[in-house]
Amino acid sequence: MSVALSPPWTVESFLDWAATQEERYEFDGVRPVAMTGGNATHNRISINIHVALRTRLRGTRCSHYGPDLGVKTMGSRIRYPDALITCTQFPGADRIAQNPVAVFEVLSPTSGSIDRILKLREYQSVPSILYYIIVESAEAGLQVLHRAHGGDPWLVQALTAEDVLALPKIGIDLPVAEFYEDVVFQSVAPPP
Repeated sequence: MSVALSPPWTVESFLDWAATQEERYEFDGVRPVAMTGGNATHNRISINIHVALRTRLRGTRCSHYGPDLGVKTMGSRIRYPDALITCTQFPGADRIAQNPVAVFEVLSPTSGSIDRILKLREYQSVPSILYYIIVESAEAGLQVLHRAHGGDPWLVQALTAEDVLALPKIGIDLPVAEFYEDVVFQSVAPPP
């Protein structure tokens, strides 16, 4: 008995296929992987990030995108961050960001280990990415990974709502509190 195997996925075949799907997918370099669903808090934080970026990047050579523009990472993997910044101009029909310099991922209840481990390694493999910002959604706070110099290992910084996210290589500062405007966190009872 013979079994018909589907041809191997390529970045282009994935992008063509993903454009026709109602659900959202990322590409692990071998096959499509369904993205986990967000919630109202995740959505509000993502919108707030885009508003903050639009305000700060207006009139500069950099632009913000997401979550429908992909980032090519290790091998042929494609990720769709909640927001990204690039300072490279590219055609509007492109489906992959050219030279992203900052990537923002808003954590969902099920994406923490993926964002903190897998995506961290993948984004670290992209030389143009200078900042990887992991945005908490259960409480106000950021984990900021950044390169001091091009090929250096990433440095880690933790920020709270009282802090300012400084992105000097892009020339902008973002108060962390803006990411959480109009967000109401569910209170968690302290342990006994």
